[in-house]
Amino acid sequence: MPNFSAAPDPPDPHFPHAAAPLPHHPCSPPELTAATWEFVSRRLLAKMLGEFAYEEIVSPVPAPAAAGDAWQLTLDDGSSLGFRARRRAYDSWQVAPDTLTLMPPAPSADPPTAFTDPFAFLVRARRLLGLDGATLGHLVRELSATLAADARLAHTALTADVLADLDHAELEGHQTGHPWLVLNKGRTGLSAADTAAWAPETRTRQRLPWLAAHTSLAAYRGTAGLEDPARLYAAELDPLTRAAFDRTLRERGLDPRVYLLLPVHPWQWDEIVLPLFAPALASGALVPLPADPDIRLPQQSVRTFLNLTRPDRLSVKLPLTVLNTMVWRGLPPDLCLAAPAVTAWLHALRDADPFLRDECRVVLLGEVASVTVRHPVYDALPEAPYQYRELLGAIWREPLTGHLAPGERARTLASLLHVDPRGRSFTAELVARSGLAPTAWLQRLLGALLPPLLHFLHRYGTVFSPHGENTTVIFDERDVPVRIALKDFVDDINISREPLPELVPMPAEVRAVLRDKPADSLPQHLHAGLFVGVLRYLAALCEDGLGVPERAFWSLVRAEILRHRERFPELGPRHALFDLLAPRIDRLCLNRNRLYADGYRDRPDRPQAVRHGTAPNPLYRP
Repeated sequence: MPNFSAAPDPPDPHFPHAAAPLPHHPCSPPELTAATWEFVSRRLLAKMLGEFAYEEIVSPVPAPAAAGDAWQLTLDDGSSLGFRARRRAYDSWQVAPDTLTLMPPAPSADPPTAFTDPFAFLVRARRLLGLDGATLGHLVRELSATLAADARLAHTALTADVLADLDHAELEGHQTGHPWLVLNKGRTGLSAADTAAWAPETRTRQRLPWLAAHTSLAAYRGTAGLEDPARLYAAELDPLTRAAFDRTLRERGLDPRVYLLLPVHPWQWDEIVLPLFAPALASGALVPLPADPDIRLPQQSVRTFLNLTRPDRLSVKLPLTVLNTMVWRGLPPDLCLAAPAVTAWLHALRDADPFLRDECRVVLLGEVASVTVRHPVYDALPEAPYQYRELLGAIWREPLTGHLAPGERARTLASLLHVDPRGRSFTAELVARSGLAPTAWLQRLLGALLPPLLHFLHRYGTVFSPHGENTTVIFDERDVPVRIALKDFVDDINISREPLPELVPMPAEVRAVLRDKPADSLPQHLHAGLFVGVLRYLAALCEDGLGVPERAFWSLVRAEILRHRERFPELGPRHALFDLLAPRIDRLCLNRNRLYADGYRDRPDRPQAVRHGTAPNPLYRP
């Protein structure tokens, strides 16, 4: 696999090249030391216990004759796993990693021993967990890959004060992944060399090769100003690169005017495009092109790249047929085609609403152009596994850089959950820099975060999935939160099934791809994506590190919701329709998807999160 990122042009201009050559001799990565592995293993085992208990996969019981925060879990062989844990909002669990011990089964009188191995836990608890053999086998692989990524992150970890000085593109590579999903960096399909080249935690700068796709296979869509693909390419490619692309096509006797251009992930080229699109490559319907000269950096989603050479240019989202977290990370063709139309609709809503436009100043990072390439066989087989219908395409998204005012800084919401090697949270660092009291800073955070999300829900019956990677917090020059940016619209937005007048003008193309849900289920997306998925962890960090009691934290969240209700009393019926303050909520269970609902089985449709029982709502007050 030649290295196309190290030189201005790849050696052979007719074929894309992968990122990094294989080493001449096998060697162990420097992060794989006993101490680092034990540290990340202990931390992940604590997370596994906490999240499995939250989803009621396991049911710890109070340890006999011990303090109130001591718990134990009986394993298959009669041994007991003991630990200390605090119960948090939504009936969740925060397990202390340093307290994990194993008590041998009775009648042994041996003392408890430290227990830090999540693999040993799976072996000892496989009947307790009720996993089938195939799921358990794949689970071990995902667990190992996640731990290896965690080891790399721990080995290169920076302190919070250093992280606070990074720009948002660099900061992404230091994040530890989804806080709720245990197997959050499994990336099934990537080898160790692939991971070193393309995983965000390696922070490897790369160049992307391109493909030309004949319009018999490919379709283009763009927002206003980009309706013609030539406008996109003029902005994204310098004249010399564009001329080289056209020359490559003409040398094969092909007409550039009937081809669309798109970048391709080198892993996807090697693993998917070359073997599965071989007939199209043979016929000239697909033509490989050189890499463009721009240096890009993969972000937390793995398949999205920011342009470092030209930060004003669009970021690009590419399909990657890799199983990570809950789904294969391809690009569904219907969503790819509709992405610019969804962007145009959302921008129109915001721009016509003075509250969203002028007060919230919410940034909607539009998916402004797309190229969708269909597979001639798989696209005719709706019963085939869905990953085979999401193989090739590209979505171009607006970069954040052009939306920032002088002095503003941007950081993903996920970064606020980061804790450095000294135990200092990134949030604590930002609060200290702001000069504000912790409660005042949190009020500013929630005042930036919640009003636009609440307004889209209650005014327009439209709900985002504002999880930590999709939501970016924008700070002023004092590191005080002032507003937010949102992205990933076509993938994650849901609309109300109720016939709301604000949804009547929605274009048919947009309505066809956005999932509509019963009104009473829309608040679940804010609870799961934001409150459970981000704020329950942030509340714990604020209580432990900033002295803000957890109940006080949720009172601040509730107060912001009530403030929006008071500001827009005419939306009273909508506040009741989309009630965020109910006594209990459905418990979404992301880890149950992998363990039970889907496992590693193929299916024709993308999975949806499992619901299991209910959880108390910390925003409810009797």
